[in-house]
Amino acid sequence: MGTIKLQNIRTFSFHGCLEEEGKIGSDYRIDLEIKTDLRKSSITDELKDTVDYVLLNKIVVEEMDIRSKLLENVAHRIITRIFKEIPSISRIILAVSKLNPPIGGDVEAVTIEMEEYRN
Repeated sequence: MGTIKLQNIRTFSFHGCLEEEGKIGSDYRIDLEIKTDLRKSSITDELKDTVDYVLLNKIVVEEMDIRSKLLENVAHRIITRIFKEIPSISRIILAVSKLNPPIGGDVEAVTIEMEEYRN
């Protein structure tokens, strides 16, 4: 087994329960960690034998473009889509952070983290 991490993916998205959040948007940071078998690709040196992190990034960005009220909902969509499109992944850890959230205080970020295993 092995691990692939995409750290600090940045998007500007429109998630949140407040109507204003859907209009003005916010900056987000996404950290993704996947578990997969890297033994074959470590020998063959071929992209077809591993998980393409360009595809992982594409999935994250596309799902972040779909408005959700809750970060949990967008995270669930990202995880579900990754499992559906990339059968070789056995585990996903995903953190979605809203930077400078509008919560009436000096808070750098609010983060939710989800960990899922393939059924």
